[in-house]
Amino acid sequence: MNRVAEGAAPRARPRLERADWLADALGLALGEPSSQPLSSRLYHTLREWIQAGRLTSGQRLPSTRQLARELGLGRNTLLAAFDQLLAEGFLATRHGAGTFVADLPFHHVQTAATNGATPASSSRAGPPRLSSRGTALLAFCHSREGRYSAFVPGVPALDRFPHAEWQRLLRHHQRRMPLDWLDYQAQGGVPALREALADYLSLARSVRCRPEQILIVQGAQQGFELIVRLLSDSGDEVWIEEPGYHGAQACFMAAGLAMTPVPVDGEGMCIEGLPGSRDPRLIYVTPSHQYPSGATMSLARRLALLEVAERYGAWIVEDDYDSEFRYGQRPVAALQGLVDDSRVIYVGTFSKVMYPGLRLGYLVLPEALVGPFRRANARLHREGQYAVQAAVAEFIVRGHFSHHIRRMRDCYRRRQALLRKALAPAVARGLRLSDGQAGMHLVAWLDEPEHERILMERAAGQRILLSPLSSYYLNAPGHPGLVLGYAGSVEAEIERAGHWLAQAWCELADA
Repeated sequence: MNRVAEGAAPRARPRLERADWLADALGLALGEPSSQPLSSRLYHTLREWIQAGRLTSGQRLPSTRQLARELGLGRNTLLAAFDQLLAEGFLATRHGAGTFVADLPFHHVQTAATNGATPASSSRAGPPRLSSRGTALLAFCHSREGRYSAFVPGVPALDRFPHAEWQRLLRHHQRRMPLDWLDYQAQGGVPALREALADYLSLARSVRCRPEQILIVQGAQQGFELIVRLLSDSGDEVWIEEPGYHGAQACFMAAGLAMTPVPVDGEGMCIEGLPGSRDPRLIYVTPSHQYPSGATMSLARRLALLEVAERYGAWIVEDDYDSEFRYGQRPVAALQGLVDDSRVIYVGTFSKVMYPGLRLGYLVLPEALVGPFRRANARLHREGQYAVQAAVAEFIVRGHFSHHIRRMRDCYRRRQALLRKALAPAVARGLRLSDGQAGMHLVAWLDEPEHERILMERAAGQRILLSPLSSYYLNAPGHPGLVLGYAGSVEAEIERAGHWLAQAWCELADA
């Protein structure tokens, strides 16, 4: 008998040599066009039929030799599928009696068809039941669908990153990994990176710390979660900036904290005379470059905030996310370094200076918190990426890090200037822009909430992302506006998107 070539669908036969329903049904199923190997298609088809109850517990199956003959396939193809089902427990053998469908409890469960169709039972079940925390958390999860060419906030100039030098350092440390890097660790990160960071932060950010106070984490977001887990309980109060960073808001919401939004003005968080319903446990701030408004917290406010934290016994979470990028003036010193032994946890990240996919950040902890945080991080998150950490340490020590920051300051200054020039017609018609003395984005302040919505909808068709300023407010309605990230867009796209936005805004102003 002619056999079907492996990987091809079996040819239609005028009749089966045996009137065996299973062979007949399999022949029809395997006759559908597919790029999968026949053994894989047999395995998935039989498994689906067992789960769906089409093949019932205890049902005896024809032998592989018989099925191979009926289907015109090589016996090895059948054996491969049967062996996989036997290994997974879907089939069982009885000595001298053959192969049977195993006694399984889920025959009533409908599974997705091989063509990807949604099972009927799944459509009847509706969406999955989430916890109340999970449901609330999703309100802060603003996902982006598709790729945008312009104005995505928080993305650095990936086209200007020194990939060749970075790859060389990374390969060097991956080839020379010591054995202890393969084991579980609880040291707070590679010592060389903590030492390099301590030196850099002291010089560039006036942070006061020893290397032992630095804890390496997988991004600032993981750092926030660790802080919340160790220093707060569900229902505790946290003061946050209004408007403020979505990522921090989501973290606090997921932990069940009571968020008290504190207004922001040109000097940062307005803490004067703010009566909390309860004493805050945490105070989250971005003092060097408030996100998203761009304000810098004044020295008077910083000192007042430190006094408030001391009075309430609260911990200040200082998110210093992009303070390296200031134009025409020196970076402002970190809040953490203003006084000795302060109640400040300094949070830093490499996502803005290097690239987000690196997933590397760090906490600078007060001495009293070093031991608890190091032990908790080792248990909850484990440590890892030691070769990456070592490569980052060498990247800093060899001067590549500081050199890259200087280059990016020049790059972002030029890109911001291009955006301002493109938006000049709109500014002449009354559009207000933030001062842009620092950071990687501008804010365009709008007067009408409807303008925010209309511009967002029109921009989506142009592959332009306009992030609504109102979404950064915890209390609705927030002030309308647009957060315009310029750092990660190439010059041509900044000009294109800027001219489009200027024209679109002028059309709205004329309407």
